[in-house]
Amino acid sequence: MARTPAGTPDHPKGLERFNEERATYTVRGSDKPDLQAGAEVIRDTVRTLPTRPGVYRMQDARGDVLYVGKARVLRNRVANYVQWDKLPIRLQRMVSQTRSMTIVTTNSEAEALLLEAQLIKRFRPPYNVLLRDDKSFPFILLRADNDFPRIMKHRGARKAKGNYYGPFASAGSVNTTINALQKLFLLRSCTDSFFSRRDRPCLLYQIKRCSAPCVDRIDKQGYAELVQEAKDFLGGKSSAVQRKIEAQMAEAAEALDFERAAMLRDRLRAATFIQGSQAINAEGLDNADIFAMAAKGGHIGVQAFFIRGGQNWGHRAFFPTHTEGLSEEDVLQSFLTQFYEEVPPARTILVDRDLPERELLAEAFREGAGGKVEISVPQRGSRKRLMEQATRNAVEALERRLAERGTQAKVMREMAEFLELPEVPQRIEVYDNSHIQGSKALGAMVVAGPEGFIKNQYRKFNIKTARTDDDFGMMREVMTRRFGRAQEEDPERESGTWPDLVLIDGGKGQMNAVKDALEELGIEDVPLIAIAKGPHHGREGREVFHFPDGREKMLPVNSPLLFHLQRLRDEVHRYAIGAHRAKRSRAITASPLDEIPGIGPARKRALLLHFGTAGKVRAASLEDLQRAPGVSAAVAQTIYDFYHPGG
Repeated sequence: MARTPAGTPDHPKGLERFNEERATYTVRGSDKPDLQAGAEVIRDTVRTLPTRPGVYRMQDARGDVLYVGKARVLRNRVANYVQWDKLPIRLQRMVSQTRSMTIVTTNSEAEALLLEAQLIKRFRPPYNVLLRDDKSFPFILLRADNDFPRIMKHRGARKAKGNYYGPFASAGSVNTTINALQKLFLLRSCTDSFFSRRDRPCLLYQIKRCSAPCVDRIDKQGYAELVQEAKDFLGGKSSAVQRKIEAQMAEAAEALDFERAAMLRDRLRAATFIQGSQAINAEGLDNADIFAMAAKGGHIGVQAFFIRGGQNWGHRAFFPTHTEGLSEEDVLQSFLTQFYEEVPPARTILVDRDLPERELLAEAFREGAGGKVEISVPQRGSRKRLMEQATRNAVEALERRLAERGTQAKVMREMAEFLELPEVPQRIEVYDNSHIQGSKALGAMVVAGPEGFIKNQYRKFNIKTARTDDDFGMMREVMTRRFGRAQEEDPERESGTWPDLVLIDGGKGQMNAVKDALEELGIEDVPLIAIAKGPHHGREGREVFHFPDGREKMLPVNSPLLFHLQRLRDEVHRYAIGAHRAKRSRAITASPLDEIPGIGPARKRALLLHFGTAGKVRAASLEDLQRAPGVSAAVAQTIYDFYHPGG
């Protein structure tokens, strides 16, 4: 996430802040690890380096990024790698693989720190500490692009106009809070299109979770007061909002308006529920993030607490990887730079240990936080007690993680034995097809590893050549495209994207189709297993596993390995159905006007509003098309020629 319009070198305005150049020295001979060859590359690069702050990237012979680092003085920092005999074993391995470097200069060390985090997230280098998190954090968004603002859950880039409140630790905590906020402030949650079409209140009004501004049950001024109360409440003024509602409830009761008093009582209960569910002893803290670390057996866990407006908005445990050989302080510092590359920093950040570059971090986070950032280690009082609570949670989360990994490792060993694999699989690919009576057919692939599902490597395949009523033919096409491309892009299988196991949702027919497709490509060493529901699956949950040689195996009903394999199969089934539904939805909303070259959404909307239907656009004369708003003579001619190619 760029912190300014020119926050990365790739941005058109990035050249004003960054100067990227490739300092490459080609090494002749073998691409195998060679410590002296790597040091020679670095030594040659150092000769051209400026005495300025910046970021450096080390790349291997394929051009893949090995490591991203930042420096206050590039020449001095990179020169340290030339003295390879003084480096730890981990960095010696990195230097031995280095064959080129890319240098980016910045205006300050703080900018270099932010850019380093961006590049680590982009390239995922094997020698950097990595924060693995498949999803961005959810926020509550109170939109500001309508006279009657909508309250909603939001993930991703914060582009829409409005007020964002977060981060929340999970989607569940956001949903619970939004439901309570609807009861408390009666704000609408519907889309703008749904809102504009209403001619009577929806069910949310009936159950007292919306004030029905869509049908004028509340005027603009009254709704604006509710919106302001919601902003005050989410901004930390919850006590003032509660006192105001209590006063209004007393006035209504005194005026014998018992219906309004009951409604205000329900709102007050909602406020109490939110505060109770988010209660935490955060005395003296307004907006703060709390981080505590635990380490055991070479593994590290970081527990994060999010305090906003004096309320607890949830907590989450993180388990950074590639931490071998680094101090815990360095790991926590790298974790924070990557964490706040995605999330706006709090003005107060509490950590459980001093950091090597605490002042530099605070300076780098200043822009994202919109003001001065304090990073401190609590020493006494309520902050110290909060940190102790976070530390206790970090230890417990790491112990649970290690216990789960131990169980998972046992299941993976059992999988290798049951499926007769040469070793425990590090990459499992699972395949399935989805269609409805042959329409909108597609294939789906999900990927799993020892740490769980790898969602950024999921793929879907639109069926192009196979008959969509031929499930075997569709599976054959998917495999041909997947592994044909793999042979072209990575014939030596060095990238780690070749599977150690292919799991197919299906029976003997699907197995034979996949086997034939791979044999045609000359691939005979990728283990294949098909999983099909057994004869009693409806009652007992039994599955039959089909091997390429025609053998079949089954597992006991209560086997943990069976549950794990079923979970893999169910995940690809879920992904395939979801992708198919999305494709079907796009087809439903598609218009014949989409096929006309040069006709974008705005012109399509203008044509449909003017003529009513796509059929009337097709039947319109050239003169009628020219009279449509926003349609020039040239565009009208394009539309007319598209529907009347013969003139």
